[in-house]
Amino acid sequence: MNKAVEQLRVVREKIARAAAEARRQTDAVTLVAVSKTFEAGDIRPVIEAGQRVFGENRVQEALGKWPALKGEFPDIELHLIGPLQSNKAKEAVALFDVIETVDREKIAAELAKETAKQGKSVKFYIQVNTGSEPQKAGIEPLEAVAFVERCRVVHGLTIEGLMCIPPADENPGPHFALLAKLAREADLGKLSMGMSGDYELAVAFGATSVRVGSAIFGSR
Repeated sequence: MNKAVEQLRVVREKIARAAAEARRQTDAVTLVAVSKTFEAGDIRPVIEAGQRVFGENRVQEALGKWPALKGEFPDIELHLIGPLQSNKAKEAVALFDVIETVDREKIAAELAKETAKQGKSVKFYIQVNTGSEPQKAGIEPLEAVAFVERCRVVHGLTIEGLMCIPPADENPGPHFALLAKLAREADLGKLSMGMSGDYELAVAFGATSVRVGSAIFGSR
């Protein structure tokens, strides 16, 4: 069996176990397989094993492999999980089904303009910088709820949930708890949190999607 396919099975089992321990339904958690830096040939076996939700960090890289794969497997849902520059909004809206990294007014306005122009229905997440790290993208926690409302009312974006990437050197639990609290305050039902090293903990804190790359595809 292909190694990535075997690892996919292991990750799915761990998600199911974590969900059961948290008294949640397994299907309440979506696995986003993070395929950044991997070629179409590496991704195809995972698609053929039934995985349909994937995440990419860069628009340009995704454009090199996903249009053909999505043509072949039209039920794939592609998430942008890396920072988005406003000059890439057009391409991002055309290719991605979900954009998880809305974090400032300028990008919200550009995405609103492009979705209207292309007539495409895209789902959006607000990225929250739960650790207030200066080098990291994301809206400050204290500004998050008001920003969600502006994205909805001013820009007309379909905001589905919140996303975070906790600081690498901290316990992610309090960050997951903070994101869940902000989502409740903003009346949002979706939480994108947890990666290869902490996705089981994220499930315990209420993650509705986890972004897992190296635990499936291996190191890059």
